[in-house]
Amino acid sequence: TSAAVATQAPRPAAADTPPPGGSQSWIDANKARMTYKDFTMTESGLQYKDAKMGEGVKPEAGDRVVVDWSGYTIGYYGRPFEMRARVAGSGFDEDKELYRATIGTNTIVPGVEEALLGMRVGGIRQVVVPISLSYPPDDASTKRVGPRPTSFSGERALDFVMTSNDLIDKTLLFNVKLKRVDKPGEKVIGAR
Repeated sequence: TSAAVATQAPRPAAADTPPPGGSQSWIDANKARMTYKDFTMTESGLQYKDAKMGEGVKPEAGDRVVVDWSGYTIGYYGRPFEMRARVAGSGFDEDKELYRATIGTNTIVPGVEEALLGMRVGGIRQVVVPISLSYPPDDASTKRVGPRPTSFSGERALDFVMTSNDLIDKTLLFNVKLKRVDKPGEKVIGAR
């Protein structure tokens, strides 16, 4: 007869264990990351796929960008928190303004800004943003950093995901279309 021998699994290295009390930033940073075969991953962990290559100017730090966008919570059933295609009777059925921000001013979600810096006007890109490149933990309600949901239901959906402790994956999907790049000092009249 053979005797069963109980063995103890090796303990993880200190860097693999959360600090006492389990810091949320440590938990978020050490979760397994989904990768998508048809997306390109950058060194930062951002994943993107170009749906359409743009042919216009490429933005640089200091440029003002005008962007059409939609956003989804990948880790929470793919729920939209901002949609371009409107659903009649929902919080998403109103015309929405295009998002405008200046590159390099810490007012754009870092992953979205990284994606925009690699695009040209007219380009459309799908961007998978990990928590490390997402809305900052001190601005989960998106008051300082955008793009921001334009509806109450969108705000609630995003806030629910971003403020849930360890319950929900905070990875986000953005679809961005770079509509225009304004260089510093340029005056644009009547452009949308």
